[in-house]
Amino acid sequence: MDAKTFSRRNLDFTLFEVLHLTDLTRHAHFSAHDRETFGLTLDMASEIASRIMRPAYEASDRQPPVLENGQVKVHPAVQEYYASYSETGLLAAVFPEEWGGQQLPKTLAAASEFMLGSAHNAFIMYSDLSKGAANLILKFGTDAQKKAFLPHMLSGHWTGTMCLTETQAGSSLSDISTAAYPQPDGTYKIVGQKIFISAGDQHFSENIVHLVLARIEGAPKGTKGISLFIVPKKRLNSEGMTSSHPDTTLSDNDVTSVAIYHKMGQKATPAMHLEFGANNDCTGYLLGEAHRGLPQMFLMMNGARLGVGMGGIHIASAAYCASLQYAHERPQGRRLNEKSALGEPVPIIQHPDVRRMLLLQKSIVEGGLCLILHCYKYLDLETVTDDPSEKKHYSDLLELLTPVAKTYGAEMGFFSVNQGLQVLGGYGYTEDFVLEQLARDVRIMPLYEGTTGIQAQALLGRQVFGNGGRSLAAWYFEVTKDVFDAQEMPTLKPYWNKLITAMRLFQKVTGRLLKTAKKGDQEIFLADASLYLEAFGLLNVAWQWLRQAIVAQQVLDKGQALGEDAVFYLSKIHTMQFYFHYELPRLKGLMTRLSNPVVLTVFDQQIEVIV
Repeated sequence: MDAKTFSRRNLDFTLFEVLHLTDLTRHAHFSAHDRETFGLTLDMASEIASRIMRPAYEASDRQPPVLENGQVKVHPAVQEYYASYSETGLLAAVFPEEWGGQQLPKTLAAASEFMLGSAHNAFIMYSDLSKGAANLILKFGTDAQKKAFLPHMLSGHWTGTMCLTETQAGSSLSDISTAAYPQPDGTYKIVGQKIFISAGDQHFSENIVHLVLARIEGAPKGTKGISLFIVPKKRLNSEGMTSSHPDTTLSDNDVTSVAIYHKMGQKATPAMHLEFGANNDCTGYLLGEAHRGLPQMFLMMNGARLGVGMGGIHIASAAYCASLQYAHERPQGRRLNEKSALGEPVPIIQHPDVRRMLLLQKSIVEGGLCLILHCYKYLDLETVTDDPSEKKHYSDLLELLTPVAKTYGAEMGFFSVNQGLQVLGGYGYTEDFVLEQLARDVRIMPLYEGTTGIQAQALLGRQVFGNGGRSLAAWYFEVTKDVFDAQEMPTLKPYWNKLITAMRLFQKVTGRLLKTAKKGDQEIFLADASLYLEAFGLLNVAWQWLRQAIVAQQVLDKGQALGEDAVFYLSKIHTMQFYFHYELPRLKGLMTRLSNPVVLTVFDQQIEVIV
């Protein structure tokens, strides 16, 4: 198996030439860092990816976790990865210095995750979930809770998860039934079951800190009655987590691993069915305010959604690298213009249709990566600005773009991997090549953290209609500002025109949909929300490609690139052109459908039997 799963050259280009990540170091929060420390962080991640993660990719798929005597045992390389990831400081990298972190930008951490995930997309789930859980405790926990949990979690001795889904509720979290019963000492007895809990049990950490959504006894029905609890697998023997120096001696906390779900992919990470309080002896600690659990959990979920989008892209990156290598090495057939059938077979990369599939993969991977890292930079900018209006601006953009980044990365990552499998032909369908496993692994991404349909309703229903188009107006401003230089470049001006024309069409269709929304029929208004989300994703990646092309053209115009460097920048412009000629035209068909008032998917009792 080839160890190359990503392009470091492209990653550096995206971070430092397009996103200008080092600009963040001018702010006090990130002032301890510079381009050198950023590079060292990426180097450490790359080393872990190649030394530990990639060699275990196939073996951990063939030897999935097992549940023995109530304890899950995972592949031994998981423990090696987690230990190295923690010891290098990557686990705590973005956390405040006071908790042992380095206060690195989230954008840089996401770039590291891209490299690690391309090597082994299942292993990083353990660390991602732990970081997400620790971040919520940092954000909403009491001083005692922070002191009790964060040092152990950020050192890597304890891991973390989030526990939302239940059998009867699925994504409808308002219907969860897990209960929390108040105790005299300020703790709660937790009783209930959760399903699909990724990394919900394993053998290597001293403890697992579950963040559990539950309803306090007597709480209102619906989402307003849901609270968030810290529920460790092993209980802390402290008095209700109220002491400033809690005793962290551990004992069993009545958290049971009931079963492991057998997944089609990402088998190295167990998806658990957990039971809390089977013996009525499970203690939970309220995190944050009572009945505010869902808004608090959404902080973690929004970060996780960007991570899922990145997941689709880093798996697609591994597939692109593998299919590109295969296309260079596999001789088959002759050039279409070759008159003689007796000539030597040529590598399949010389066939136009294969080149089309490879360019499509490249455009999805590099365009999607730029979009997602751009979203992470908004997170960093939101952190460092003191101006309330700027904070609101970046927050609006993040809320608007998170479902787009998640869905484009997940859906188009899946599509891209399948293009890679197509490049390999029949060999791609066998276990002899890595594409088969990548295709199984990437399929979950459109389902994680809210399906595509849920993301679409969030975009159109809440982020576009819900705030009166304020976020969308901020987005238009950002795009036009970013691509302004293209209209002055002869090579790029035609593509600037294409993007502006597409944006105006999108704006027109959005206006029509908002008029429909005001009529009050939500089923009609949101019936084609997924198509709207798909169209917005196409527009956003076109924006990112034009940004990249502007940078590349400026470097070439200055004569600053020679040899392979010049080829790299030329390939950026060529791939941008490909995206605008092959992918962006799909927008027109989507806009035609979204402009049509006839909706055929709403429920109708008269034709129910036919459906």
